[in-house]
Amino acid sequence: MLALFLLSVVAIILAVDLVVGAIYMLMDDTPAAPGLSGVPREVFIAGAVVTVAIIAAVSIFNIVGLAGGGAKVARMLGGRKVAPDTRDALERRFLNIVEEMAIASGVRVPEAWVMDGEKGINAFAAGWTVSGAVVSVTRGTLERLTRDELQGVIGHEFSHILNGDMGLNIRMIGVLAGIVAIGSIGSFLMRMAGQADDIRGAAPLLAAGLALFIIGYAGLFFARLIKAAVSRQREFLADASSVQFTRNPEGIAGALDQIRSTPGGALMQGRYAEEMSHLFFGQGIKVFFSGLFDTHPPLDERIRRVNPGFQPSLYRRSRGAAAELPSVEKVAAAAPAGRRAADVGTAWGRTAAQSAQLVGSLSPEKLGYAERLLKQIPPALREALRDAEGAAATVIALLLAPKEEVQHEQLQALGALAGRVAQTSVHTRDLGLAFHLAVVDLALPALKAAPEAAKQQLITGLEAVINADRRVTLHEFVVLTFVREQLWAKPKPPRAGRRIAELKAHAGTLLALLAHAGTRADATGSRAEALQTALRAGAQVMLIEVPTAAEFAPAAISAALEALKDLAPMQKAVLVKGLFAAVTADGTIRIVEAELMRLVCAVLDCPLPPLLEEVDPAALAA
Repeated sequence: MLALFLLSVVAIILAVDLVVGAIYMLMDDTPAAPGLSGVPREVFIAGAVVTVAIIAAVSIFNIVGLAGGGAKVARMLGGRKVAPDTRDALERRFLNIVEEMAIASGVRVPEAWVMDGEKGINAFAAGWTVSGAVVSVTRGTLERLTRDELQGVIGHEFSHILNGDMGLNIRMIGVLAGIVAIGSIGSFLMRMAGQADDIRGAAPLLAAGLALFIIGYAGLFFARLIKAAVSRQREFLADASSVQFTRNPEGIAGALDQIRSTPGGALMQGRYAEEMSHLFFGQGIKVFFSGLFDTHPPLDERIRRVNPGFQPSLYRRSRGAAAELPSVEKVAAAAPAGRRAADVGTAWGRTAAQSAQLVGSLSPEKLGYAERLLKQIPPALREALRDAEGAAATVIALLLAPKEEVQHEQLQALGALAGRVAQTSVHTRDLGLAFHLAVVDLALPALKAAPEAAKQQLITGLEAVINADRRVTLHEFVVLTFVREQLWAKPKPPRAGRRIAELKAHAGTLLALLAHAGTRADATGSRAEALQTALRAGAQVMLIEVPTAAEFAPAAISAALEALKDLAPMQKAVLVKGLFAAVTADGTIRIVEAELMRLVCAVLDCPLPPLLEEVDPAALAA
């Protein structure tokens, strides 16, 4: 992409200089030499400098304008944010699928958007970070696809989230705007020439505008070429990942077949469809020389790759009426009441390297786990999570102590919030640690949309519950840190990556946190020796000094997490591998360790899927 971009800039500079030289020749009555050789070199240099300045300025302006991340992109495309408590059955089905995918992959539940004015079948994912991602679909996608087909499309978009494509896509929007800006200037000059009173004086302006307008199409040529070069292989990868996630090739193949067989297909009508065509699930615009400029591979080829034996006529007869509107009651089908998960050790059987490789992955097993886990959450609790007040009460209730006398003190400390929290605790008291992160993730969409005062009230309530028993557990502290960070996280381009060597003290703090959380007495009964074994295992992977107990201080954890978010991606991989080396040093990972690892990775924006395979208490206790 960089090579094509530089080539396009050079081509535009040469074209602009040709126009500038021609204008200079027309205006110079006494040329020093025939042709362009008579044009002073300074004229060409000035044309090149101004052209580069325009391209750079427009690109930077657009990139800065997109600092709002995925939500900004969704609004530009005419999207509307889906309310967590929506009563639209199709939107609820969409939300349910997004929630399942998010919990299965360890991603924070993305904001769901619908482009109501778009009747074609299309979708996109956008955002600067995994935690700030949004997933948007057209109204046509909701109305025309079955649940399996919609799940295939959402799986495709989650691949873009997990594979880090989103940041590149947003940068492309800004960068490519620069090379098509010259054409916009040409259009402006032609409009000015058309309004001029003196035809003779307007002629050079009209000629310059027309020339720049033609040059603008050269920019458009390169912009489309760059988008096509970057997008096609990633679309094949996302299609394959969708099949891997769902283990249902007919889902995404059926969605692609619907695009192929539906009038209008995947076409988008919005003002920014051209600039953002590389984001979409399907080919959103019509282009000349489609084989060269298409941002997406041919539908037939995409279907053949994901499902070689796909039979369109047979599939269309068997798929049923996709447009049949389900009721909200059917979509939010009753689920069995949750049971308390055991908080005892469970054999892990993976090395630290194998565990670290789970970051950013999604598998059918994890998707099945997410579906089972969601069914274990009481329906009344799921409904409570869809409005801000109920979501806040649920998150606070998760941290209530099991002992009644301690819980009584915690509720007293809550003041006005006590009634709703006590009411919600009826449903949360049977949910063990394995459910906590999932419940918080389900609560976040409603909490993020809440007024500032409600957010601050939630944090105050969490602090009151945590401090009521005059002790702060690691789990409580990390939940508080995670919720606070998520509520006020701002979508922004990632900063330059740092190395662990630059942040040794902070890496040591986090290593000490995980080692202390999971260390039990070893076979000889010495907890101190087991702790040192865990610390050495992690420090060896991170290439840092073994941290001392003094480095493990709750006051330093927040600073450590904030600093370590700036690590380069591969350095985060080393950090996570080191943390896993510490928690698996005794050959076992316990539920408290597994969930603490997931919470820490969530704060670091490293999506870690559920580490457990079962939600059944008997299986967890085995």
